[in-house]
Amino acid sequence: MTAQTALLTARDRRIAVAGIVGFAAALAAASQVAIPVPGTSVPMTLQPLAVVLAGMCLGPAAGAASMVLYLAAGAAGLPVFAPEGLPGVARLLGPTGGYLLAYPLGAYAAGWIVRRRPRPFAWRVLAAACGIALIHAGGVAQLAVLTGSLTRAFVLGSLPFLALDAVKAVLAACYSPRFSDRAPA
Repeated sequence: MTAQTALLTARDRRIAVAGIVGFAAALAAASQVAIPVPGTSVPMTLQPLAVVLAGMCLGPAAGAASMVLYLAAGAAGLPVFAPEGLPGVARLLGPTGGYLLAYPLGAYAAGWIVRRRPRPFAWRVLAAACGIALIHAGGVAQLAVLTGSLTRAFVLGSLPFLALDAVKAVLAACYSPRFSDRAPA
């Protein structure tokens, strides 16, 4: 390895770390915009948009890492989760915990899909929609355990959010980069 290659590798690592920390912070900020939805304990937030953008912008591994950093900060008690609900680790066990725990998977999936065919707009919408669908699946799964009914969990935890989350998928596609080459997974 030449000195120039070593410097480029170190710079790339610093940029990746900055992206991971930056998207964890962006998700913490997006978490603070929480609108209560009548009839459910799950608020409407900008979090799914931030999650899929992390994967689409940073790539699957770094996008997932940013979500893990966010979860670790929240579990440690930092005020990064949405304002309503229990603090710290207890949040991960409550009605919104399944969504939160699915964030790394949602970011990874969105990043992985978009890296396969990064240019077509429809493909980026699909990548974001798949990431958001995985977040919904995690949330509904945990709500099903808590409520004892998969149907009730879907009605409370997914149905009220589908239309706005479809808009978030389109917004993510609009704001995600159109990579000129295929970045490594």
